[in-house]
Amino acid sequence: MTVTFKDYFSEDSSQYGRYRPDYPAALYAHLAALSGQKLKAWDCATGNGQAALQLAEYFAEVIATDASDAQIRNAVVTDNICYRVASAENSGIASDSINLIAVAQAFHWFNIEAFSIEADRVLKEGGILAIWTYNLLSISTGIDEIVNHLYHSTLGDFWPFERRMVESGYRDIQLPFQELDAPALHMSSEWCLPQLIGYLGTWSAVKKYRHKTGKHPIEPLYDDIRDAWGEPDKLLPVHWPLSVRIWRKQEGRRQCD
Repeated sequence: MTVTFKDYFSEDSSQYGRYRPDYPAALYAHLAALSGQKLKAWDCATGNGQAALQLAEYFAEVIATDASDAQIRNAVVTDNICYRVASAENSGIASDSINLIAVAQAFHWFNIEAFSIEADRVLKEGGILAIWTYNLLSISTGIDEIVNHLYHSTLGDFWPFERRMVESGYRDIQLPFQELDAPALHMSSEWCLPQLIGYLGTWSAVKKYRHKTGKHPIEPLYDDIRDAWGEPDKLLPVHWPLSVRIWRKQEGRRQCD
């Protein structure tokens, strides 16, 4: 099966790592507890290694793969993380070797059928597969109105089709494993205005808009955002809705059945 990788994030990948929000620590603790054995985890589509670093606190070894060489080059290195350039559908990982597969904010880019086969191959019996995603942030009424207009109106036609899975919170995803209950979690942080602007600049639709039009869609909005924000250095609470789906590979399951 031939799988085409849509690389929306290699351009200025260091910015991607700098401005993307962190996932809650409780999520990693929950997944580690579900995994039982904590020998080896696979952070699939690791990007800059954000999730891999957290998984490395629980697992003896973390294999972190991404199809983008630029993302891997900008990942944060630590002793028990092995970074590799590889696709989600063809990881090169040994069969029956993984206790946990984690996919953070990336599952919507995968060929789901091919990835399901690969996950089934590398997971040990009883192993865990977890995917999660977050949608539009919320700060305040005034700022949210500007960001929502940017997202829906200015960039509406520039979002890839796959973005719809994020907007639905992955609720329609069906995988051939036993689904488990997921904890109710949320993401939050405190940001200054430059952090928000940097984060918006990592959106794939912003990059596509710039390439197609030669213009930056955020620049015309900056004064309005600053008026709504106040002093740029002021910290404001930022919240994201987080959707988590978790499955377990059943004991006695034959690969790809």
